Parts: sequence; structure tokens; C-alpha cells
Amino acid sequence: MQQHYTTRAERIMQRIQQLAAISEDVEGVTRTFGTPAFLSGRALVRSWLEAAGLATRVDGIGNLRARLLSANPAAKTFVLASHIDTVVNAGKFDGPLGVLMALDLLEQLIAKQVVLPFHIELIAFSDEEGVRFHTTYLGSKVVAGSFDHAWLTRPDAGGVTLAHALEIMEADAAQIAADAIPADDWLGYFEMHIEQGPVLWEREIPVALVTAIAGQMRVELTFRGMAGHAGTVPMAMRQDALCAAAEFVLIAEQFALTHGQGLVATVGKLSLSHAASNVIPGEVTCSLDLRSPDAAQLAAAYDALQTYTEAIAGQRNVALDWTLIQQTAPVDCAASLNDLLAEAIADAGHEVVALVSGAGHDAVPISAVAPATMMFIRCYKGISHNPLENVELADMAAALEVADRFLHLIRLQIPTR
Repeated sequence: MQQHYTTRAERIMQRIQQLAAISEDVEGVTRTFGTPAFLSGRALVRSWLEAAGLATRVDGIGNLRARLLSANPAAKTFVLASHIDTVVNAGKFDGPLGVLMALDLLEQLIAKQVVLPFHIELIAFSDEEGVRFHTTYLGSKVVAGSFDHAWLTRPDAGGVTLAHALEIMEADAAQIAADAIPADDWLGYFEMHIEQGPVLWEREIPVALVTAIAGQMRVELTFRGMAGHAGTVPMAMRQDALCAAAEFVLIAEQFALTHGQGLVATVGKLSLSHAASNVIPGEVTCSLDLRSPDAAQLAAAYDALQTYTEAIAGQRNVALDWTLIQQTAPVDCAASLNDLLAEAIADAGHEVVALVSGAGHDAVPISAVAPATMMFIRCYKGISHNPLENVELADMAAALEVADRFLHLIRLQIPTR
């Protein structure tokens, strides 16, 4: 039995390596939404789906979708999904692992001619990371029916709007509303993903049950001071935008360290307009990423940091633009599915470890319309969004066994008609 799962894991690993070879750069893995590399990668995944005998389609936002049908046309739909877009200089496993493991599960069901009491839809989401248009979950929000059509006018860094990007991708934005799965048609949602944290790695446990996903608030800040000659403006008379931004970065770090208990604050972007070594920075733009599994804590941290930052700007005589770019509330995974997943983990002989995800996932928008759960898979030192991402074959094989058992338990819950 173990060799059976190892063989399946080896095939998935081969596919992951093939997909990772398709990238916008040669050093890491970069396939951002709508780029030629993304389209080539999606085409490769589509070829594997169709080779398995699955009919495929690309929806209005560029999601790749395939269905394994029940004999009952009125059956509900259980979705297996993750994403195939990446951040810049990413690893190989974040997103694609879940898609390719889901494909393996369907290949097994097809090979065994399993009679399904529900439809299974496999979705490779087109944009979870939000790198290009700075709004995450574009793909899953379409499926959940929560896509905001105002986003179609949002431009990327090159001025290309989302609507134009979809035209280039030959995706029909007019179909977006029809691409949602109606709430009454959902049976549930299951996503497999690397942990993106060190717990499983340190404890040498292959999988974990995800009980909740932290809420997130993303802010764009611009500090506007006065550019000036580095040699002629006295220190006490400067309006240095970078010094204000630097103070903000340290305040954000210290605030999260002090308040802790799940709260994290990250400044991941910092850019200077017209930067030069002999010019006092006049304008600096940076980001703030706040996350917490506690909605009240997240809101309080947001308000406090905005107040602190406004005070910094006032003391340094610089203007501040504070813009909330994105907000997602913390979500709990569905208890009914969690119970079955915990049973599957235990039946496979593993300790049931329950974790809260600090990272966002497509399960967040889906959870608004359907029962959703996730399984984390052990990843090298918990490293993600980094070329060092790695999953060992033994852990992947263990996760496949758990997933097989989980789907079997779900089938037992639904009478075959």
C-alpha cells in the first residue's frame, strides 16, 4: 500500500518539476496572472486533465475547470482546488501541489470506475496571490459569486486593466456572473496546500487539519515630504519622507511584537520616487500587511497603527496618504468537514494536529457560500514564497492516503441514487 502512494507521489513530483520549468525568470518560479508563462503553465495542466479523460473549460476570469460527473444530474458539487499563479521568485509547491494532488485523486476514481453520489469539480484558480492587480482571490471570488465587476477597470503597473488582460488571455469577462457555482449546488470545498509554517517540519508530522484562516488587511501608504539637496538643507529643517517611512516600519514591527498572540505586521514593499544618493527623499510609498485570526484584534491593530502613523507624519511635517487596499475577515473551516478530515488523518495512522493558517487561501471567499476545509502538508522548514520550497515524497504520499480516505468518508455521507 505504501509503495502505491509513493508511486503516485513520484508522478505528482514529476509534474510539479515540469510545471516549475515554465517561468517568467530563470532563477525562481514566476507565473503571475495572465502572463505568457502563466498561460503556458495553464495549458500544460489542462493537457494533464484532458489526458485523464476530463472535459475542461476556461472560465471568464481564466480559471481552469474540470468536472467528474455523478450519475445523478441533480447531485451537489464537491470542489477540489488550489491555484496555479505564483508570487515573484516563488517556489514550486505553493498552489500547484494542491491542484496536481487533486488531479491524482480524480485519476484514481476514474481508474477504479467509482460511482459518485456527487459531482466533483477540480479548479486551478487563476489568481490567488494578487500580485498583478493587487487584489487577491480573483479566481475563487468568481466561483463564489463575490467578484466585484469594478475590478475590471483596475490597472496593473504597466497600465493594463484587468478587462484588457482578460481579453489578451481570451477569457470572456461577460461570462463571469454565470461562472459562479450557485450556493444551493455546493456540497463542500477541500484544498490541499503546503503548511507555509514550521510546525509540521519541526514535529516531523506529514499533515495537519486547518481549523481557521487569519483575517488580513492590506494598506498602501505614501509619505510626501520635500525633496532637497543632501548637502544644503539643515537636518532640523528637513521634511524627509524616508525617515518618516522608516519610523513607521519599526513602529509596525514593535506593535506586533508587543501585542502578539497571532497578530503579525509586515512591510514588504518600499519605493522612493526619484531616488538619488544626494537627494533628500521627498516621496516614499510602502505597504502594510496586517493579519490575525481574531477579528477584534485585527481591527484594533489597524486603528492603532493608523493613529501612530498619522502622529509620525505630523511630527515630521510630511503628508500621509493611508489607503486600505484589501480586507478579509478571519474564517473558520467547516466543523462537519473538519471532523471527517480528522478521522481520515487518524485512520491513516497520524497524529491529528490542528493549525490556524496565517496565510490567506482561496478557501476564504469560498467559505462564504460553502462548507470548506483545508489540509496542510509538511514543507521544508515551513519555507514558502521562496525557491527553497520543498515537499518530501514520503509526506506527499501520506497526504494522498489521507485525501483518499477523506473523499471516501464524504462519499459514505451521501446516499447513491
